[in-house]
Amino acid sequence: MATQNAPFQNLLARLADEPFHRQGSDPSAAVSLLRADWLARGWRPEQFGLAEAQLDDWMITQAEQFQQAYRAIAPLCQDELGWDAVPLDLLWGLWLPLAEWLKQRWRLHSRPLIQGILGGQGTGKSTLARLLRGILEADGLRVVCLSIDDLYKTWGDRQRLQQVDPRLRWRGPPGTHDVDLGIQTLQALRQGNSPVLLPRFDKSLHQGQGDRTAPEPVSGADLVLFEGWFVGLRPIDSAAFDDAPPPILTAADRAFARDCNTRLADYLPLWNLLDGLIVLRPEDYRLSQQWRKQAEHRMTAAGRPGMSNAEIDQFVEYFWRSLHPALFYPPLLRDSEQVDWVVEVRADRQVDRVWKGRGNGRTA
Repeated sequence: MATQNAPFQNLLARLADEPFHRQGSDPSAAVSLLRADWLARGWRPEQFGLAEAQLDDWMITQAEQFQQAYRAIAPLCQDELGWDAVPLDLLWGLWLPLAEWLKQRWRLHSRPLIQGILGGQGTGKSTLARLLRGILEADGLRVVCLSIDDLYKTWGDRQRLQQVDPRLRWRGPPGTHDVDLGIQTLQALRQGNSPVLLPRFDKSLHQGQGDRTAPEPVSGADLVLFEGWFVGLRPIDSAAFDDAPPPILTAADRAFARDCNTRLADYLPLWNLLDGLIVLRPEDYRLSQQWRKQAEHRMTAAGRPGMSNAEIDQFVEYFWRSLHPALFYPPLLRDSEQVDWVVEVRADRQVDRVWKGRGNGRTA
């Protein structure tokens, strides 16, 4: 787990304010604090192509990058996300290492890198993508963020889909996306086409049912961050639904879960275009309900419409019935060679630890 002592926190505050080389004539104490925290979080030098003897020098390099990263994301954190301040602990222990790793991966490719980010509701996958983009763009890379939500079928197509299968009353489960559009978009980005028209989706249209909006033209992307609540998940054995966890309780629930599992196979050609996957894994998947309620309460406190607690429970459980985290995450984390990093998130949204997936280290 991360270091929480006062000397370390004070060091981060000073690094955000002034460069590392101004921290004193003897940097060894600062380097020791930074190294201890970095290792406690689960990072290892070999994961970044480093030998043990190189780690102290690399800590200094990272410390020098810290202030640049801080200044790059401060406006986003405060103005767009509405945070009181930049969480320095997360910047040092998660966002900066991931950005550095992505930069190294990108250098090994002769084309744009396509990095997937998987996380359930409330885990912060969209926020992570935006923050990584800010840090990497400050370092000179051209970064594009794309969400699986941008691939939703049009409002008209989803209305027709609901007539065929009324169970797809909410957008989100497999079957509600234009997979071909996603494949075309990622292929164009991988090939370096210019411009590429990124699909965009406005959830506020049609009384909250949402619809496709004008695409966004982008040119010369170096790295693409493709995030979503089931990005990278793969079909599992149908027998897993025979004794599934709640809220998959009835025969109708099991039939819906099996159908979503079958539709998930249609997404495999899209997942196969990813160069890897970062997984945000809460310590308990049921935290999604708690986090969603916190977000809705903030919205209603600000005078905006939001769902009641009962409506939130119904909404989140609908997604669990379609692709239950307790069924789909374990085989992915155990078997997939596409998983690069697993970030374990505590109930307070702080990072418990980071560990390497089976796919970490691939160069092509």
